[in-house]
Amino acid sequence: MSQQRPTSTLARFQSFLVPVLALVVAFTIGGILISLQGVNPFLAYKSLFSSAWFTSDGLLRTLQKTTPLILTGLAVAIPLKIGLFNIGAQGQLILGGLMTAWIGYSLNLPGILLIPLSILGGIFFGALWAWVAGILKAKRNVHEVISTIMLNSIAAGLVDFFISGPMKEPDQSIPRTPQIHSGAMLPNLGFIPIGFPVAIALAIAVWWMLKRTVLGFQFITVGENSHAARYAGIDIAKTIMLGMVLAGGLAGLGGAIETMGVTHRYESGFNAGLGFDGITIALLARGNPLGTIPAAILVATLRAGAASLQFDTGIQPEVVDMLLAITLLLVSIPILSGLLGKKSSEPPAVTPVSKEEVPA
Repeated sequence: MSQQRPTSTLARFQSFLVPVLALVVAFTIGGILISLQGVNPFLAYKSLFSSAWFTSDGLLRTLQKTTPLILTGLAVAIPLKIGLFNIGAQGQLILGGLMTAWIGYSLNLPGILLIPLSILGGIFFGALWAWVAGILKAKRNVHEVISTIMLNSIAAGLVDFFISGPMKEPDQSIPRTPQIHSGAMLPNLGFIPIGFPVAIALAIAVWWMLKRTVLGFQFITVGENSHAARYAGIDIAKTIMLGMVLAGGLAGLGGAIETMGVTHRYESGFNAGLGFDGITIALLARGNPLGTIPAAILVATLRAGAASLQFDTGIQPEVVDMLLAITLLLVSIPILSGLLGKKSSEPPAVTPVSKEEVPA
């Protein structure tokens, strides 16, 4: 027991330090490239962060972007606990956003009815899309990376078809749906979008579920050792499908909140990349639901400040994509862990669990 605690503390410290070092390396490389263009990298980063946080419009924009990013980060983090890699948050998000828009402009109901109906529609279709990948994995052992990549492409094709045809706003050359009714729009609480505290509450709820409930215990057990989980009587197929459905529902909710609180319709290029940024966020957070909050805030800050970076310094906003790509690469490979002194011998897949640690 005395040896387990230092090991656990070291593991937690490494989980924190690896993404921090990845960010330091990414920003250092980015700074070198910025300086090669004749721009002071410190001034460039100052412009990026100050425009995202120290103007009222920038702060609102940052928090608006943070909200769906927390949810797509959770949509990737939950399957990671089960040993699955959900690449499909983008498809789940855009389908959730499209269905929310359809409900929002089709039904002219009071807000007390239309808001929950629109949200539930987004959650349902996001969950449904993830369930397809879940059942393919659980019943046919189709690798979830392959299935979710394909489902992303199918979802993108479907939404393009609908916003260019059956759902297209009349007399508009731009492929987009009509605007949702005012009763379906989410208000802001001053400079804070109403979805932001909801996303934070859900991140806390997911963390609690994983730490304190039987379902969370099953998720983690299946992820660490599926053979031990099966021996313990856990239904592996059911656990996989539940995890994917929960993840898809959260991604769909992200699309719903984006539609109802920001765009108020679905249009071509609907926040492209929010789902894929969720992968970066989940890996930065090391799969910790609480870690998705600061990770999402960081990514949202970079996205929100990218336009001002170009305006103030002439640096192309694609530098943000480069920073995120470098960070994702570094947190996805074991090099940094090795530099931090990770032992070559792996710990047992499942450590003994006392009765006190098993949720009631």
